[in-house]
Amino acid sequence: MATAGGATPYISVRDLTMVYGSHVLMRDMTFSVNQGDVFVIMGASGSGKSTLLRHLIGLNEPAHGSIYYRAENFTSADSSQRERILRNVGILFQGGALWSAMTLSENVGLLLEEYTDLTPAQIRQVAALKLALVGLRGFEDYYPSEISGGMQKRAGLARAMALDPDILFFDEPSAGLDPISARRLDELILQLRDSLGITAVVVSHDLASIFAIGTNSIYLDVSSQAITASGPPAELLARTEDSTLRSFLTRGGNP
Repeated sequence: MATAGGATPYISVRDLTMVYGSHVLMRDMTFSVNQGDVFVIMGASGSGKSTLLRHLIGLNEPAHGSIYYRAENFTSADSSQRERILRNVGILFQGGALWSAMTLSENVGLLLEEYTDLTPAQIRQVAALKLALVGLRGFEDYYPSEISGGMQKRAGLARAMALDPDILFFDEPSAGLDPISARRLDELILQLRDSLGITAVVVSHDLASIFAIGTNSIYLDVSSQAITASGPPAELLARTEDSTLRSFLTRGGNP
C-alpha cells in the first residue's frame, strides 16, 4: 500500500476488526499513517480509540485484518520480529507511567540499560539530553512526586524518546493537564516532529489539541462501528455533512 506520491506509509492498517469479548468495537478499518504525520485518532468515549492504539503496538490482537510497519506485517510477525520493529517506537501513556521510586534520569535510563551497551555515565548523559529536549534540564535528580503533572508528562515523553524512535504514540496526552500545560505539550510534539522528523500517532478527544497539531486523522463512529471520516481535522469540519462528526468537532455547537 503506497501513498499518492509512491512512498510506503509508515503504518498501514488493513481491514482491521477489534472485538471485546463477543462485542465488536470497530470493524474493517483501513487507513495509513505517513512519515511526518501528526495523526489523530478521534471518537466519542467507548469508540475504541485507546484500544486501537493497543492494537497498533501489539498489546491487543485483531480479530481480523493486519497492521504493517513500512512493508512488514506486524500482525503475523513472531515475538523477535515484533521486538525489532518496536525498537523504533516510543509510547507516552495517559499517566506518564513513571516509576515513583526512581529519579527522572533513572526513569529515562531504564530502556538504555536494557537495550544498549552504554556505561552508567553515558546513560546518565543521554538521559540528561532527552530531558533537556522536553524542557526539563536541571531536573534529572527530581522524583516524579516533586514535579507537576505537566512536567511528569514531559518526563514520560523523554523516556519514550530514550531509544531515538522514529514514531511516537500518545494516549490522551492532555488528560489531567490544565489548558496552558496542554498547549505546551502540543507545541513540544510539533517541535519534535519538525526538529527530529518524528511521526506521531495521538489518541485525543481534546478539540484544541486536535486542531492545533493534527495533520491527518480518522474518526471512529460508535453507532456504525467503523471509520466514518478521515483527513486533516480542520478540513473535516469544513466539509463534513455528517451530523455526528460535526457535533463531535464542535462539541455540539456551531462551527
